Amino acid sequence: MISFRNASLSFGEKKVLDNFSLDIEASGATCFSGPSGSGKTTLFRVIAGLIPLQGGDFSSPYKKPALMFQEDRLLPWLTALQNVSAVLPEGDTASALRWLDEVGLKNERGAYPSELSGGMRRRLALARALAYGGDLLLLDEPFKGLDKALVLQMASIITSQSAPSLIVTHSADEIELLGGRAVYFEGPPLRVISEFPHRAP
Repeated sequence: MISFRNASLSFGEKKVLDNFSLDIEASGATCFSGPSGSGKTTLFRVIAGLIPLQGGDFSSPYKKPALMFQEDRLLPWLTALQNVSAVLPEGDTASALRWLDEVGLKNERGAYPSELSGGMRRRLALARALAYGGDLLLLDEPFKGLDKALVLQMASIITSQSAPSLIVTHSADEIELLGGRAVYFEGPPLRVISEFPHRAP
């Protein structure tokens, strides 16, 4: 169980979390949905251990989360193969190739990020996050820039992983594709407006 209790976090005068509480049973895929700028990405970064709370409590049983940022965050001086290999044990090229093949980029293994389309870079970022082998997947808009066929393919890959996943998306179709579990937010400051399926009182 990932748990926030009376959490607070501000950037200057902007309150992102204000007395925020939420329990997340991370199993399978759970989607986070809500307006841009409401605080979902900040919540992800707290879960990933990148940003500490300024007040309240946060607890999580996951010690090795894998985070796919909203931006691709690829290393421009490395090829596609090298970008994936960077999160693997040194010399494990076979696993890197397997992940590139999984997302349909094996033939682009020698290409640099600048030589790839936006959708290809998104899939490369996903391959790198999955290759990392985290015990929790935090995927911030993983389908951005992908056509419907590729969304179907990438969603199938994500839901086949043994690690639970938390996924930011603005699309009702993507939520349904990933299993229909979602937490809906408004903000800032971030607040839960509904959950589906609804939690028992």
